[in-house]
Amino acid sequence: MSHPVPVELNLHRTSRVLEISFEDGAHFNLPCEYLRVHSPSAEVQGHGPGQGVLQLDKEAVNIDKIEPVGNYAVLLHFDDGHNTGIFSWETLYDLGKNHDSNWKQYLADLAAAGHQRKERQS
Repeated sequence: MSHPVPVELNLHRTSRVLEISFEDGAHFNLPCEYLRVHSPSAEVQGHGPGQGVLQLDKEAVNIDKIEPVGNYAVLLHFDDGHNTGIFSWETLYDLGKNHDSNWKQYLADLAAAGHQRKERQS
């Protein structure tokens, strides 16, 4: 799929999940923590290969606001103040499609850094 197009986008604040459906039938439930630690912003990804910054203590993060960016993306305003990552439809589709492998890698990176996730408080 060259250009994924969403048909529905819902934020579930209580469960901290962004639900997104695409016109090809793909449907993803993306936890806010997952989106925050994989933000496409330079603050998270760095300015080049290998310059990403491991995000810690984001278990309880939520999204305060979703702002449309043209017809191709949304800007997610997280409640920890982060709001510089523009999530294109393609990025959200990729994050959904690769959730399991991305999450496993994130957990491995946390472990390698000697950090343990805390259980989030509801």
